[in-house]
Amino acid sequence: MDKEKILAAAEGYRKDMSAFLRAMISHPSESCEEKEVVACIKAEMEKLNFDEVEVDGLGNVIGWMGEGGKIIAIDSHIDTVGIGNRDNWTADPYQGWEDGAIIYGRGGSDQEGGMASAVYGAKIMKDLGLIPAGYKIMVVGSVQEEDCDGMCWQYIVNKFFPEKGIKKEQVEFVISTEPTDGGIYRGHRGRMEIRVDVKGVSCHGSAPERGDNAIYKMADILQDVRALNENPASDGVAVKGLVKMLDPKFNPDHYEDARFLGRGTCTTSQIFYTSPSRCAVADSCSISIDRRMTAGETWDSCLQEIRDLPAVKKYGDDVKVSMYMYDRPAWTGTVYETEAYFPTWINKESAAHVQALVDAHHALFGAERLGHSDADPARDAMHLRQRPLTDKWTFSTNGVAIQGRYGIPCVGFGPGAESQAHAPNEITWKDDLVRCAALYAAVPGLYKEENKTADVSQFRAGKTDNDIK
Repeated sequence: MDKEKILAAAEGYRKDMSAFLRAMISHPSESCEEKEVVACIKAEMEKLNFDEVEVDGLGNVIGWMGEGGKIIAIDSHIDTVGIGNRDNWTADPYQGWEDGAIIYGRGGSDQEGGMASAVYGAKIMKDLGLIPAGYKIMVVGSVQEEDCDGMCWQYIVNKFFPEKGIKKEQVEFVISTEPTDGGIYRGHRGRMEIRVDVKGVSCHGSAPERGDNAIYKMADILQDVRALNENPASDGVAVKGLVKMLDPKFNPDHYEDARFLGRGTCTTSQIFYTSPSRCAVADSCSISIDRRMTAGETWDSCLQEIRDLPAVKKYGDDVKVSMYMYDRPAWTGTVYETEAYFPTWINKESAAHVQALVDAHHALFGAERLGHSDADPARDAMHLRQRPLTDKWTFSTNGVAIQGRYGIPCVGFGPGAESQAHAPNEITWKDDLVRCAALYAAVPGLYKEENKTADVSQFRAGKTDNDIK
């Protein structure tokens, strides 16, 4: 590996990557509305002479470099969340601005910056002849991640690959370009979306005692859900908190992995009701729960935890606890129905694909996280990066399908900061774009296939008993 050539090539594309990211940001691309940004990415790949560029039936844009039966993939989701309250933004989130250090706009860190680095990282591989014999590089701009993490890769594995005559076993590993604050990430908590429905009986609001108010029942349940997240795990509480999974007493097999990932959490994210009118008792009430799952927790244990809450038991058959399904049409019109369950996963730190990124980082940049230092805290990256180089995400990524469902080795290194995700006045750092492109270009040549083991997973949550691929 010629370090200086790789670094010089990445630096030489700084302006091109910045312009490409600004172009992507200029196309609003919320989940299921990515058509324009897909066209933007496809055009950039074609301009850079990718060997093949295609858009699959779900709308993922995929570029190929090199020839061979083994695949190293680089994944970036190209959908974004919305902008929320426009008054919270100091500039147009879809036009934004740039200076010498940063780029401003929705999607810069989460996660179109990763797409810019991935595309140019592959270009550098081709420019410098860095793709090993027998390998090809797959650069994926994936859709609908913000709506349903990993569903895009469920489509790729179960629909696109068979159409192309590809087996998932041909994928040696996938690099996720989600923001990693300058670190190399080997896993994260899983999540699931839980729904609780409560039945009541309506009556005229002038005599509420004649009815059965579903909102009041739900109020009791809401307090228990809050307690589940906030309580300790001591014997003196009616609802033991989720922190219990960090204790070997409650999680003897996986408490160490749980401590690495962090405890599970739950929060009520939505509430709905039905009532004949504003002067009537509500006859139903429902909530959505965002449940983050650490090592040792399972999809069914999380559902049972809600069913076992005192208030849920109190109201018996009037309460139903279930898991959401997802079936929203892609921008192409394709529907890939799946469950709203996203498995937890951790790689072994010694896994060959993780070590390839570590070796590349050590060779190019050293053993410490790097980033832009700035006197303005809003522009400074380094206050977020005083951590071990190899770590984990707080949020969830497409890795829930890539490795969580399918066991395809996955590892993360991406430009930007997790704290910028979904926030107003989102920024990313140009130095990160350059650094990530250089590392992506270096990794294939440093991957030691002979060190690959049959099971790279340190922890991987099980699938549900639903017939979901």
